[in-house]
Amino acid sequence: MKLRITIEGKAYEAEVEILEAEESAPEYPAYPAAPPAFVPASMPAPVIAPQQPEAGDNDNECRSPVTGMVIKVNVEPGQAVQPEEVVAVLESMKMEMHITAPRAGVVKSVLVTPGSSVKVNQLMVEFE
Repeated sequence: MKLRITIEGKAYEAEVEILEAEESAPEYPAYPAAPPAFVPASMPAPVIAPQQPEAGDNDNECRSPVTGMVIKVNVEPGQAVQPEEVVAVLESMKMEMHITAPRAGVVKSVLVTPGSSVKVNQLMVEFE
């Protein structure tokens, strides 16, 4: 095999013979056989807290559906509200959620303030 090398602008030709080419090459282990198709293990069902308490009069309460922070409270005690009227705004995972009144009524008490943290199912507003 002939090679040409240029050093500092001057070309040189050389004949090269490769000795022990096969012996000098590194040996790599054979790849293992491909595993059978991936089958995930069965996952247990997630435990989800109830959105509303099981007992009691749910129409008289407004509870937090998520863990988050209160951004805005739109009602105050004694204020009349209509069904689906926004009573508070929560932020959870950088998303805003509008919490609405379950029915028409009068606000009995507001248990949260802007900036306060709430947990899942925490009571936020009570109605008369």
